Amino acid sequence: MSDASLAPSVDVETFPAPSVPEKVSVDGIEDRWNAAWTREGTYAFDRTATREQVYSIDTPPPTVSGSLHVGHVFSYTHTDVVARYQRMRGKAVFYPMGWDDNGLPTERRVQNYFGVRCDPSLPYDPDFTPPHVGGEGKSVKAADQVPVSRKNFVELCERLTAEDEQQFEALWRHLGLSVDWTHHYQTIGKDARAVAQAAFLRNLARGEAYQAQAPGLWDVTFQTAVAQAELEARDYPGHYHKVTFHLTAPRADGTDTVAIETTRPELLPACVALIAHPDDERYQDLFGTTVTSPIFGVELPVLAHPAAEMDKGAGIAMCCTFGDLTDVQWWRELNLPTRPVLGRNGRILAETPDWITDDGGRAAYAEMAGKTTFSARTAVVDALRASGDLVGEPVATQRKTNFFEKGDKPLEIVTSRQWYIRNGGRPHTEANGKELRENLISRGKELDFHPDFMRVRYENWVNGLNSDWLISRQRFFGVPIPVWYAVGDDGEPDYQRVLTPDEAQLPVDPSIDVPAGYTEDQRGVAGGFVGEVDIMDTWATSSLSPQIAGGWLRDEDLFARVYPMDLRPQGQDIIRTWLFSTVVRAHLEFGALPWRHAAISGWILDPDRKKMSKSKGNVVTPMGLLEEHGSDAVRYWAASARLGTDAAFEVGQMKIGRRLAIKVLNASKFALTMGGEEDLVLDPAAVTAPVDRAMLAGLADVVETATAAFEAYDHTRALETTETFFWTFCDDYLELVKDRAYNRDGALGVSEVASARAALAIAVDTFLRLFAPVLPFATEEVWSWYRTGSVHTASWPTAEPLRAAAAGGDPAVVAATGEALAALRKVKSEAKASQKTSFARARLQLPADTIALVQQALGDLRAAGRVRGDLEILGAPAGEAAAVVDHELDEPEPRR
Repeated sequence: MSDASLAPSVDVETFPAPSVPEKVSVDGIEDRWNAAWTREGTYAFDRTATREQVYSIDTPPPTVSGSLHVGHVFSYTHTDVVARYQRMRGKAVFYPMGWDDNGLPTERRVQNYFGVRCDPSLPYDPDFTPPHVGGEGKSVKAADQVPVSRKNFVELCERLTAEDEQQFEALWRHLGLSVDWTHHYQTIGKDARAVAQAAFLRNLARGEAYQAQAPGLWDVTFQTAVAQAELEARDYPGHYHKVTFHLTAPRADGTDTVAIETTRPELLPACVALIAHPDDERYQDLFGTTVTSPIFGVELPVLAHPAAEMDKGAGIAMCCTFGDLTDVQWWRELNLPTRPVLGRNGRILAETPDWITDDGGRAAYAEMAGKTTFSARTAVVDALRASGDLVGEPVATQRKTNFFEKGDKPLEIVTSRQWYIRNGGRPHTEANGKELRENLISRGKELDFHPDFMRVRYENWVNGLNSDWLISRQRFFGVPIPVWYAVGDDGEPDYQRVLTPDEAQLPVDPSIDVPAGYTEDQRGVAGGFVGEVDIMDTWATSSLSPQIAGGWLRDEDLFARVYPMDLRPQGQDIIRTWLFSTVVRAHLEFGALPWRHAAISGWILDPDRKKMSKSKGNVVTPMGLLEEHGSDAVRYWAASARLGTDAAFEVGQMKIGRRLAIKVLNASKFALTMGGEEDLVLDPAAVTAPVDRAMLAGLADVVETATAAFEAYDHTRALETTETFFWTFCDDYLELVKDRAYNRDGALGVSEVASARAALAIAVDTFLRLFAPVLPFATEEVWSWYRTGSVHTASWPTAEPLRAAAAGGDPAVVAATGEALAALRKVKSEAKASQKTSFARARLQLPADTIALVQQALGDLRAAGRVRGDLEILGAPAGEAAAVVDHELDEPEPRR
């Protein structure tokens, strides 16, 4: 018979006496079993399995930028537990691994690691040697980084990510991830680039991808556009400045100024209107009139818009192009002019704008031109103070402002040409925007979230979108946007004449490759072409992870067997980015969800209950933990936390896990070797003793509960249920039956002994399967003592054969008899006598409802409790526990 669960139709499995090492230990077993699993292809995906037989996982590709931390171990263990369970349920598990190795984190690491920075204007140097290697480059200041060509920079990125990926794989193997390592990908790899570019070109052909010259969030440090999903609102110190604008016609009461309050006075030259709420009675007479800006003397309209906040500041605000996202809204909806003064480098534009015609205004602008926003603000405030247009002095405040999640300076809004993919973010301004948003909300309702309350985060994100997905980035190491532009006769690129490659040519790099119908010598000249220099946002590639891993456009046979996938496991913080963007791409390309289930892990919290993250500097690197406590112990800690629940980093929980793994080894050794050199027989029909049947009945309940929990993606409940019963098995049942199972003096009948040994063997065989998803190393170790093959490819246990063997046994027998045994042992402990000391007699008082239960196991109780003489059992008063009320201990045997 194969390594299958006990089936009612096949009752007996017989094995030679287990080959158990003299001393068992969890130390060092990871390397041995990892080697065996690799050698034997234990986790290899079965390419012959049909889609119905497959369980496929869209494994998160970790960002390759340094080292993994314990938070990764936490969430990836959750995924592996599911993979191992599904494999034992008979599924062909497709469990690939990817590396997210392109994008800003990698570029930053390369800059620090090698002491370089990218300058695309430089030529390629095939003999370039970086000035610095290793040590994170902490001592290399940004100003001291050596400029290199884009190709040299990309080569260094590829070199470092390859080294990091080897370390990541080694750690994942040590942790025991049951990944099929023949199925892996890199988001910068050829296959991933081809998929990302093909999906983009299809989006473009269907009108879902488009380019636009529009205001967008910009990080002045990294010199790149930033998408809404990458924003992080933070407190930022600033000052409110009360500034007066001059009315072109006095009000009825004779006042000729109106005051606004702003934290961005340096944007005064970019002001295009003053705006107040249409219901604000203070400004009704000003709507439709004009004012002139202080210092700069530009005439501006006073307009009404419902987004103006009547209770904020003066209730009237200046709209500048652009200070914040509200300015963008007003600019778009009120059809205002664009008057940008801030460049991509975060400095005020050097050339005086043509809309400033006043001589004094042009002189004031000259004082701020070319300066940073901080310095320009100082210049403007000084000028306002001198002109009398600054009312009072600036008042300090803390304001919320947007940052790039990886940046250190507030984002600015600049106008630039960027590429977008429609995502339902503009439901009121695009013809199909509302329909797309509704469709994406519906997709979220179709998806099974685990836990379900995470669904609202998805819905809130979709409903809160205010722009399409900006996918272009002004960086260097990433997937190129696969287009070129025709160059007109005037030598200028015509961005409306987009040239695209055929899918068969992909992947392409427009900075190197040439579009069809052109030659390289036509690059950048009149009548020729130019290549797009921007790359795609890393999420634009990662959003296609199920297609990349599944072989879309590369291995259609594989793709048909694994897609749509069964599971997307991921962190809660990237529901808005990775989960949503993947749903968007699958909806646009396939009109369906990319997976059926989403398992959302919580965060790891440090001792101060703060989320662990590299940016906060409070992370713990995991390899030391794995080596100190053992991989099973660390996995136990991770699996003890439910999906969606934040968990504390707790070494104490790892110690409990280590104790459990060691107990699995020791208890299994004890239980499997009762028969000495005799064969190990798993014969359900041999289980006849009431206490043995009771134990198997309880174990059947555990199997049912654990199975239902795993099916509901509640691995923690499965573990808790199994672990609780296992300790009862060790502390009560093993102690009760060990004398009968050993039968050292040969006084017991054959059937009594066979019952205990068969029940013990069946129980161990079942526990190993139940614990296997969480404790893969300890369970595989025990499995190898008596079976061939792997416990991880064995069948998951079922309750039916256990119930058949239990023959109606009552699980309460074990617990009740265990309490009775504990009462007998307590007497000896209090008398400071050895537990081997026998009772000449004992009177045992038990709760009335347990007496009949204990009577079923009386023989085992007498043997385990060493009751030589009479054992009288009485009913206890209501509410009292089991206790010995009278006894006589024999004299202890003299030590030899």
